[in-house]
Amino acid sequence: MKESLSKSMHYGQIVEVMYISNSGEITKRRIKVLKLYGDSFQAYCFLRKTKRTFKVNNVLALIPVERKESWVI
Repeated sequence: MKESLSKSMHYGQIVEVMYISNSGEITKRRIKVLKLYGDSFQAYCFLRKTKRTFKVNNVLALIPVERKESWVI
């Protein structure tokens, strides 16, 4: 998982993650990874609209968000 997070940070890609909190609550979040350090990472969370710190081990799944451009004619 850490390698996937590192790649998304390197390319500046927005990803969707399934995340389990310490209390056991599972949430789906759209994030942009900003920093990786040790067993945690800092990311901008679009759900909370602020920077948050997450634990790498609590990320259950990670899916890149594809951006589709619409052309205006």
